[in-house]
Amino acid sequence: MSSDIARKIVGRLGVWSWVDTLTAAEAREYAKRIEELGYGSLWLPEAVGRDPFATIVDLARSTTKLGFATGIANIYARDPMTMNTLRLTVGDLTEGRFLLGIGVSHKHLVSGIRGHEYKKPVATMRNYVEAMSKATFLAPKPEVDVPIVLAALRQNMTKLAGSATAGSHPYLTTPEHTQRAREILGDGPLLAPEQMVILEENPDTARALARETLKMYVRAPNYQKSLLWLGFEDKDFEGGEASDRLVDALVAWGSADKIREHIEKHFQAGADHVCIQPLNPRGPKPDMDALEALAPGA
Repeated sequence: MSSDIARKIVGRLGVWSWVDTLTAAEAREYAKRIEELGYGSLWLPEAVGRDPFATIVDLARSTTKLGFATGIANIYARDPMTMNTLRLTVGDLTEGRFLLGIGVSHKHLVSGIRGHEYKKPVATMRNYVEAMSKATFLAPKPEVDVPIVLAALRQNMTKLAGSATAGSHPYLTTPEHTQRAREILGDGPLLAPEQMVILEENPDTARALARETLKMYVRAPNYQKSLLWLGFEDKDFEGGEASDRLVDALVAWGSADKIREHIEKHFQAGADHVCIQPLNPRGPKPDMDALEALAPGA
């Protein structure tokens, strides 16, 4: 099953990172180090920086067993045939170490920056995935199927992720969301939430970094609806400022042991995989100290 292949590709604990703060050479060294530390996979987002597919192929050549995933590739950036072509091409070039995560993104990115019409998310994604499944591809296909997962936050997209793809990759969520998602998905599909982490024990320092990072997310309607669905209130993100309650729920900060406890809550709630995003109190680059402290077996 594609969900079993997906689990094998990403492993139990992975890393979610913007590598656009790194040079290409630095990104290669970063991927190598993540592999050395024992993480199962590296997830790369797509917004207004490097192309994630070309980057993954490059990073795969610098590693030997690390899995790679897009978290996520924007469906408005490519038509279904192109996305399917990339799925199969990158899966082949990485020799079975690639998982395709796709999502509908956000209206301000799709309409405001790309200039496309932003349509109803679930219906649009359903049609897109179906079109991918029917797309023509005449080159040799990879020996191992390349799984697809969806960026899913609320009930209907999560249901679609479980019925039409290998599973779900929720972003900016909580262990409580993980529990809800698993109940919706059932036992089979992959559930791979992202988790922001800050290796910083000073509450003021940690919350200030978390709050600044969350600004661009909590202003987006898709995330606001997801947070309201989880029981948060408008006041928790009023004016784009996350409350302490919201900060502490979305970002695991503190000692390595405290962060591990938060990550473990996702697994206890039904996650197959958690990909951690290491926010850095000292600058924009990923925090290697956090990755080393939280590495499997550390």
